[in-house]
Amino acid sequence: MQKHLQLTVIALCCSTATIAQNVNPQQQGKSLEENAFTFTEAQLGEDDNMSQNVTILNSATNAYASEVGFLFSPVRFRYRALNQKYNEIYINGAPVNDIERGQFSYSAVGGLNQMTRNVDFSLPFEGNSYGMTGMAGSNNYNFRSGSMATGHRFSLAGANRNYTVRGMYTYNSGFNAKGWAVTGNLTYRWADRGYVEGTFYNALSYFFGVQKLLGNHSFSFATWGNPTERATQGAATDESFWIAQDYQYNPYWGYQNGKKRNSRIVTDYAPSALLTWDWDIDNQSKLTTTLLGKYSNYKSTKLNYNNADNPQPDYYKVLPSNFYDVWGGISRFKTAQALADWNMAYDWLSSSKAHRQVDWDRLYEANRGANQQGADAMYYVQARHNNNLYLTLASTLTKNLTDKSTWNLGFTIAGNKGFHYQTMEDMLGATSFHNVNNYAIGTFSRYSDAVQYDLNRPNALVGNGDKFGYDYNINVVRANVWSNYAETRGIFHYNIAAKVGYDAMNRDGKMRNGLFINNSYGKSKTARFLSGGGKFAGSIDVGHGNVLSLGLGYEAKSPNANVAFQAPEMNNDFVQNLKNELVFSSELSYQLSTPWLHANLSGYYNRVTNATEWTCFYFDDINSFSYNALTKLKKAYYGVELGMKFKLTSYLDLKALGTVSEAKNTSNAHVRYLNSTQGNYKDDEAIVKGMRENGTPLTAASIGLSFHQQGWFIDLNGNYYDRIYLSYSPYYRYATSLKNIGATDSNGNYIVSPQDKGKGGFMLDASIGKSIRLRKGALAINLMVTNLLNNQKIVTGGYEQSRSDYSIKEDGTTSDRTYRFSKNPKKYHVYGMNGMLQVAYRF
Repeated sequence: MQKHLQLTVIALCCSTATIAQNVNPQQQGKSLEENAFTFTEAQLGEDDNMSQNVTILNSATNAYASEVGFLFSPVRFRYRALNQKYNEIYINGAPVNDIERGQFSYSAVGGLNQMTRNVDFSLPFEGNSYGMTGMAGSNNYNFRSGSMATGHRFSLAGANRNYTVRGMYTYNSGFNAKGWAVTGNLTYRWADRGYVEGTFYNALSYFFGVQKLLGNHSFSFATWGNPTERATQGAATDESFWIAQDYQYNPYWGYQNGKKRNSRIVTDYAPSALLTWDWDIDNQSKLTTTLLGKYSNYKSTKLNYNNADNPQPDYYKVLPSNFYDVWGGISRFKTAQALADWNMAYDWLSSSKAHRQVDWDRLYEANRGANQQGADAMYYVQARHNNNLYLTLASTLTKNLTDKSTWNLGFTIAGNKGFHYQTMEDMLGATSFHNVNNYAIGTFSRYSDAVQYDLNRPNALVGNGDKFGYDYNINVVRANVWSNYAETRGIFHYNIAAKVGYDAMNRDGKMRNGLFINNSYGKSKTARFLSGGGKFAGSIDVGHGNVLSLGLGYEAKSPNANVAFQAPEMNNDFVQNLKNELVFSSELSYQLSTPWLHANLSGYYNRVTNATEWTCFYFDDINSFSYNALTKLKKAYYGVELGMKFKLTSYLDLKALGTVSEAKNTSNAHVRYLNSTQGNYKDDEAIVKGMRENGTPLTAASIGLSFHQQGWFIDLNGNYYDRIYLSYSPYYRYATSLKNIGATDSNGNYIVSPQDKGKGGFMLDASIGKSIRLRKGALAINLMVTNLLNNQKIVTGGYEQSRSDYSIKEDGTTSDRTYRFSKNPKKYHVYGMNGMLQVAYRF
C-alpha cells in the first residue's frame, strides 16, 4: 500500500496539470476546511482500549491553536495534556459531554464532516455565547440547516486507515421564499480489513435537519446518528512486537475454521435529536433555547475464561522471557534448560502467525470437552454494555448593551440514566454457564452465598444474550446558571464569566451481590455537590499589531459519576473522601499580527486539587478484579506554546509551532481498593508524586510549508514528538507493596520505579489539493499522506501492567518471578505510511 500511495502522489501531480485552470479560490478554501475536520477514527480516539481522545481546538486568532489539533492528531495529542473532560462541547448551545465520564465521544458525529464544519471555537480565556469556557476550551457546533452551505455535494474517498472506502452525499437547500431550509447527509465508511490486521470497520452516518423562519423567530430541528461496528486493536509488549516483526501486532484476533475473527468488537450507536428556538427579541437582544436528547448504545466484547488457562496469545506465560531471565541478575533463571525453553517458546511463536493469534478452534474443542463432563463453559465471549439516556434543556439570552459591550445569561438542566450491564455474547459451543463468581470460589465455599452474583436468582443459568455478573444504573442530574460580560474600552478589552452548578448522582443496583447482600440491590444514597467558579481575561492592544493578554480562573468542579463509586459492578458505596475538584487556571500571552507575520506566544499554569481517579483491572496475582480509587490527589499543568505563520510570498507560507509542557501529580494519594474475591476494603498510600499524564506528547513541534496558488494547495509538515508517558500502575507504587520488597532508602523514603515512557520521534506529513471550477459546480481533489517516512517506532500510548515481579509466599516473604512485568509495559504505535485520496463534486 505504501508503494501505491507513492505512485498515487506522482500520478496526481502529473494528471491534474492537464485539467482546466478556471479555479474558484473560495471553493478551494472550503475543500481544505473540510480536510481540517477529516479525522480517522484512531485520531478521534474511538478505540476505548487506547489512550484518551484527541482534543480538537481551533481559533482564528491563534497561530498555535488553529493548527495543533489536526497536525498532531496521529499521536493523539491533547491540548495542554488535559483530560478531555475539560474540553466542553456544545451543539446549538446545548452541552453534549457525557455526564458520567465528562468527555464527548466524537464517534457520535463521525462521518458528518460537512455538518461539523460550522463550529465556534473558544480557547480557555476567550468569551463565547454558550457558557463559561472550559479549562481546555469549548466548541459549539451549529446544526441549523439555514447556516450550512447550500447545494449538493458528493465525495468518494479511499484510504488505508481504519476504513478503506468512504462515500458521502450532502444536500443543503438554503432558505426558500417561504422561509424553509432542509439539510440531509448520508455517509458510509467500510473496511474488510483496517490498517491493523484483524480489524474491520462498518459505519453508516445520517443527518436530517429542517429550519423554519417565522417573523423574528426561527425553529430548527435536527436528528443524526452513526451506527458503527468495528473490531479493535490491542496493546502489546516490546517482546511481542519483536517476535511478530510488526509494530501493529494485534493479539485480539485469530482464526476460526480458517477465517479471521476478532474478540474485541465494538458496536456503537447514539441516535440524537434537538429542537432549537431562536428569538430575535430586538436589534440588541436574542434568546436561544435548545432541547436535546440522545440514547447511546455502546457494547464492547471480550474473550474470557473460566477454570482454564488464559487464551490470549501474548499471555506472559507463553512468552520466551517467562522461561529465561533476559534482564539478568537471577542465576536460577539462567540455566541451560531455561535457555532451551526460551528457544522453544521463541521458535513456536515466530514460526507461524497463527501461533501468535487466538486459536478459536481450540477454544471450541475445550468447551465440547466441558459439555461432555457437564461442566460450565471454559471459554466464552462476554459483552459489556454502557448505554445512556440523556436529555438537556439549555437557554441563553444575549444582549448587546452597546456597540462595544455584550452580556450573556444562560442556564442548562440535564438528566442522564446510565445502563451498565454484562451479557453473554457467545458461549463458543458450550451448553452450560452459571451466574456465579468463580473468582471468589476458594476464598469462599462453592455453596456460599458470597459467590453469587445475584442472590435474587441464585445459580441462574446463562445463555447467549442473558445478563450476568453485574447490572446497575447510574442516575445523574445536573443544572447550572452562568453569565459572562465582554467590553472593549479603547485599547483594553476584557471579559468576565461566572457560573453556579448543582450535581446529584446515585446508583440503582439490579442484582443482589453475595458479597454485599444489603448494599448492592436497589438505590444507593444520593451524593449532591454544589459547584461554581469564575474567569477573567483582559487584553491590551499596544499598537502595531502587538497584543498582551492575561487570563485567570478558579472553579469548584463536581466529580464525574464514573469516578464517584468505589466498585459500581458490586455495590452502592461511594468513593471515600469524594469532593469537588478545585481548579485554578491562568495564562499570559502575546500576539503579533503584521502583513507578513502572525505569531502567538503563551505561557500557562493550571492546578487541580482534590482530584479523584478510578481504575479497575484484573489482578492476576490473586485471580481477582481490583477496584481502585485514588483521592486527595494534586496535579499541575504548565508550559509554553509558540505558533508562527510567515508569509514568504503571496502564495507561500512558512508555519512553525511547538510546545514544551509539564503535566504531573504534585502529591501522593490516598488509595482505597477492593478485590472482587474478598469483598473487604483496604486503605494504603499511593506514592505517585511526579507521575505524568499519559498518552500525549508533552513536547511537540512542527515546521511546515504551505503553497497556495491557482487552485493548488500543497502542504508539507515535519513534526517531532517527545516525552510520551504511559499510564502508570498505582499498584506498583502502593506503600505496602514497596515495603514488601524493601524499596526504601536509609532515611525511610520510598524508592519508586520511574514511570514508563514511549519512544518519540519525527514524522513527515503531506497533502496536496486541487480545485477546479466547472460549467456547473466545482470539483476538488485532495490527497493527504501521514508518516511519509514510515516511522512506526513512535508510541502513541499504552500502560504499565498491574502485576508484580514477585509472588508472596504463605509466610509473607517474596519470591522473584522470571518474567518482569515492570520491564514489559504494553504499548500502541503510530500507523506507518497511510493516507486518504478524496474526490468531491459540489453543485
